[in-house]
Amino acid sequence: MTEDPFVAHRGLLFTVAYEMLGSAADAEDVLQESWLRWADVERSRVRDPRGYLVRVVTRQALNRLRTLSRSREDYVGEWLPEPLLTTPDGAEDVELAESVSMAVLTVLETLGPTERAVFVLREVFDTPYGEIAEAVGKSTAAVRQIARRARDHVAARRPRVRVDRAEQRAVVERFLEALRTGRVRELMEVMAPDVVMIADGGGLVAAFPAPIHGADAVVGLLARADRAGAVETATVWLNGAPAGRIELGGEPAAVSFVVEHGRISRIYVVRNPRKLTRLEVPAALSR
Repeated sequence: MTEDPFVAHRGLLFTVAYEMLGSAADAEDVLQESWLRWADVERSRVRDPRGYLVRVVTRQALNRLRTLSRSREDYVGEWLPEPLLTTPDGAEDVELAESVSMAVLTVLETLGPTERAVFVLREVFDTPYGEIAEAVGKSTAAVRQIARRARDHVAARRPRVRVDRAEQRAVVERFLEALRTGRVRELMEVMAPDVVMIADGGGLVAAFPAPIHGADAVVGLLARADRAGAVETATVWLNGAPAGRIELGGEPAAVSFVVEHGRISRIYVVRNPRKLTRLEVPAALSR
């Protein structure tokens, strides 16, 4: 039997939805809604199942994103994307790994829903402008303009330095070891002076409500946390890059990093327990 196109392209469809929403749980809901629509389609009339399914998922994700945009305005504290466990093999597709990184996903949050859909489809999946236009309900000319604006917007805000994964892993492991052993001086050395740390507790667990700026402030906060209880750390791959799993007093967190010029410039700490459910089985991401 020939495999159903929806099943065959599920990794791609999940990746599209996740990049548009920043939430694996919402991406799974979108795939379920899209599957129900696909089940009612006369398959013999679909000449390009992959393209058709991407358009269906895009429309459903856009509907979900517009709803989420309103609800996220009431979110307690900082909102960060839901981290995904990935594998070192996933980082071999450098562009895909960067597109699902915490740094890029947080930048995508600053785009409007249509801009985000156009950017993801064009820049990540190289979807033709005509197909994007059909998916988002705009003219091809309008989509070209939206794509250009979104590309410029993201380029101005994303990390400018592409870091070798081996280098990033070495920096991350040095940070985690210094944190676990309480070596404050080494923490200072591994962070850029203007480092920024952002935490997401979702109002469910303690997390600082606004970004922490500067190495002195970040290290001071980490040192206080270290004194509050035993710290356990492990290096893992999250969202296509070396990252950390940390437990402080039995409470888990997923920690992602931006490394530039051999030092950590951004730290993303996800403590919201509802966002820590995808850290056991690697996500199947593809394009």
